[in-house]
Amino acid sequence: MSGGVSRPRVLIVGGGPVGLTLAVELGQQGITCELIDKRATLGKLPKMERCNARTMENFRRAGIADRIRSAGLDNDLPMDVFICTTTLQHPPLLHHPYPSVNELKARGRATNDGSLPLEPYQLISQYTLEPVLKDVAENLSGVTVSFGNELVGFQERGDRVVAQVRAADGMREVEADYLVGCDGGSSTVRRQLGVELRGESRLEMRQALFRCDDLFERIKVGKGRHYHFADDRHTFLIVQDDTKHFSLHATVEAEEMPALFEEIAGVPIDFETLYVGTWTQRLMVADTYRAGRVFLAGDSAHLVIPTGGLGMNTGAGDAVDLAWKLAGTIHGWGGPHLLASYDTERRLVGARNVASSTKATVGRRRWRDLYEPVMAQDTPEGAAARARLVEVADEAHRISNELLGIECGYRYDGSPLVVEEAGEKPDADAFAYTPSTWPGARFPHVWLRDGSPLQDDLGRQYTLLHTDALTPADEALAGEFARLGAPLATYRLDTEATAVLEGRTRFLLRPDLHVVWRGQAVPADTAGLAARATGHGPAD
Repeated sequence: MSGGVSRPRVLIVGGGPVGLTLAVELGQQGITCELIDKRATLGKLPKMERCNARTMENFRRAGIADRIRSAGLDNDLPMDVFICTTTLQHPPLLHHPYPSVNELKARGRATNDGSLPLEPYQLISQYTLEPVLKDVAENLSGVTVSFGNELVGFQERGDRVVAQVRAADGMREVEADYLVGCDGGSSTVRRQLGVELRGESRLEMRQALFRCDDLFERIKVGKGRHYHFADDRHTFLIVQDDTKHFSLHATVEAEEMPALFEEIAGVPIDFETLYVGTWTQRLMVADTYRAGRVFLAGDSAHLVIPTGGLGMNTGAGDAVDLAWKLAGTIHGWGGPHLLASYDTERRLVGARNVASSTKATVGRRRWRDLYEPVMAQDTPEGAAARARLVEVADEAHRISNELLGIECGYRYDGSPLVVEEAGEKPDADAFAYTPSTWPGARFPHVWLRDGSPLQDDLGRQYTLLHTDALTPADEALAGEFARLGAPLATYRLDTEATAVLEGRTRFLLRPDLHVVWRGQAVPADTAGLAARATGHGPAD
């Protein structure tokens, strides 16, 4: 209503997947919030194409993983990747097979060494994911979703942020304890804060979205999700979640994109061009993710080339991390270092994922730079040129698709909420995933002896995992959490995956399932451990 004032605890600016995930997380943790977006309706471009394993684990904890899978790509379809010659009808130069969701789930059920996530990836287009998240958010008590509402400006005034919002019926104000900018690469929030994105820009690409109802069934090169073409145009076709829509990327003029789509199809097709635009590959991280009561998350804080699928997924991780810290602070048990740790932890992950995307992009560029026109010829020279490209691509292109370590192996080193441990740290930047309970890491997924997953038993509170009977020291730690008003559960872990425990019998986990501390027995300074975990302890 024009001239009205709303008073949520958190104002979220931006209604993409990151902002909507934050709204869901906050709503489920009892925090009133309002999400505003200047768009009248949700977008219709695919943008992101998949939720990775860690994101799907978090969506499972939110109770919506199955709903997202039902909306996304058929879980029996493979996720194969191809490097093609000229069309989708000819044998590929290179084929990297990747299992379907259901195949990965079957592997996961048969594996109990912590090496696999509880939830595999899910191919789902952004225009499919957003309505699911929006519907979930709108049906949560205390969550308001307001599209057609544009942030004009904001000011921090003592214990609140006051924002000016333009709606169809005029201006209004929103007063909130905190404001979070999830408003993309051209973020209004970040610009008003004067925070810079630093990094590099690379290729300018054309992107087009087409609808063709029967092309997927007519592809002879093989069924999959990614089709790269060895050419001088960086041609790359992505199958969207309904297998009727396709996004095409290339370095050609906009008017050439429909003809290029027909060309690579390799058969006569009926199709509709839904969109043609331009985007620039950028690898950037914000100087800071926080200024007072204002935070940045998602593309407003980091820009990642889609290579490796780390963009939206990094932002979803931001949302999960920030939500429990805002909840703890607003509920009154969080100390001053709780919210401060958001910048420390998530900027580390943002910079790491930008570096990982750079590595994947360089790997892709290595084989693309080997393209020669002679490859199209059925001659010894053409065969030799193709062989050179395939030899490099067989190793270099895998980097874009085999990065479970980047998705699940990140660790919050240097966080004020984590107890540092002496010794040589495991590599937290490896593309391959090695399960670890090192402080700051995500506690690996393990199956319990009754066949259920540990993650399903752990709520959004701190958890003291123990493998034997509780001791007076354990009870003392629980008492310290109770004194602070912070939620803590004790949980006796009964699993055959004992190697994952790395010889420890006690693990203190945060609400996001990252390890605060581990050991053989709770330390004598139980007050200090509880204080550090909740943001009351020393920052150094």
